[in-house]
Amino acid sequence: MIKWLIRRFVEEKDGGDLRLRRLLCGQVSGTVGIFLYAVVGVVKIFVGLATGSVAVMADAVHNLADAGASIATLIGFSLAGKNADAEHPFGHARVEYMTGVVVSGIIIAIGIKMITSSYDKIVNPTPLETDMVSIVLLIITALIPLWFFRFNTALAKLIGSASLKATGVEARNDVVATIAVLGSVLVFQFAGLNIDGYVGVGVSIFIIYSGIMTAKETAAPLLGQSPDSETVQDIAELVLRHEGVLGIHDLIVHDYGPGHIFASVHVEVDAYEDIFKTHETVDHIELQAARDLSVQLVGHLDPVDTRNPAVRELTEVLSSALAGVPGVLGIHDLRIVTGPSQNNVIFDVVAGHEDPDGTFAEALRVAREVLQKVDPSYVAVINRDLDFVGTHGA
Repeated sequence: MIKWLIRRFVEEKDGGDLRLRRLLCGQVSGTVGIFLYAVVGVVKIFVGLATGSVAVMADAVHNLADAGASIATLIGFSLAGKNADAEHPFGHARVEYMTGVVVSGIIIAIGIKMITSSYDKIVNPTPLETDMVSIVLLIITALIPLWFFRFNTALAKLIGSASLKATGVEARNDVVATIAVLGSVLVFQFAGLNIDGYVGVGVSIFIIYSGIMTAKETAAPLLGQSPDSETVQDIAELVLRHEGVLGIHDLIVHDYGPGHIFASVHVEVDAYEDIFKTHETVDHIELQAARDLSVQLVGHLDPVDTRNPAVRELTEVLSSALAGVPGVLGIHDLRIVTGPSQNNVIFDVVAGHEDPDGTFAEALRVAREVLQKVDPSYVAVINRDLDFVGTHGA
């Protein structure tokens, strides 16, 4: 069933267009979710009214909120698929992340509201009215979200969507919550013990927790999280395999939503190579990144003095010495500027994000000591450089 739905409503319609595939996946997930959660929510309201269970009612409201979340998913993916315009030149794909945040807010609000109702049921317990019809209906409503979890997991894997993955996790949470509610009904049915209010509180807390975790996952890209290591590795490997490229550094990746990645990188080339040839190499790199990785890459030419043995020597000596400084990830762009009384050794130090000021201060101290031993005329001039991709060399 899942494979048939994906093939019928996504793969047979996208024509190989990855952006259209993403849009279709979001629309299919949202449409199916609206229908399934509306049915499940209405059934649980019926069971909740019939049994007088606040836990069942809490779970029913949660499912109806999930139906609303599916509406948000449907709208969000539709807006995310809009083309770039003058006001949003980087596109609208981040709307997908915003949708996840909105959905999380709805879930958290519902959970907080249901804690109050469940607590009232603990303080003022009322007997439940259980029957086999209600129990069977609760079992069925546990199986439906389980199927929806598998469906969204398959869609998320197809397009690499954190938002659809979060939707699938929320469906799995619904299964857990329904099983807990079913357990409270069965305990009353066969043991006469009313734990309905306590289970309602537990389900509500579980709902809030799932909302918070979903919010963290979907909000992280909006806050500018580090790119995934696979993206960084793919870009680095693409650049480095071109003839004439000696190395790269200062790779920065900006995520404007799934399928909308912009990046910049410094490409190290021989300073004595023909500038037109190296510029053409960088042009080819940018075109290949757009074609093969769907990354809008901008390459900056960085000339390396390959004929000065002092540059190679100092790079090796300083790299070795600074490797022992906590927080230093590497150095690059070393050059020597000679003067009448001193020779400035200028280079960039890459540091992590833990205490960068302390890292740079210690790096400068060590560099000065090392250079003085090599040649008293050398003066260390350090440019501060932070690691923006979570790994040096990029």
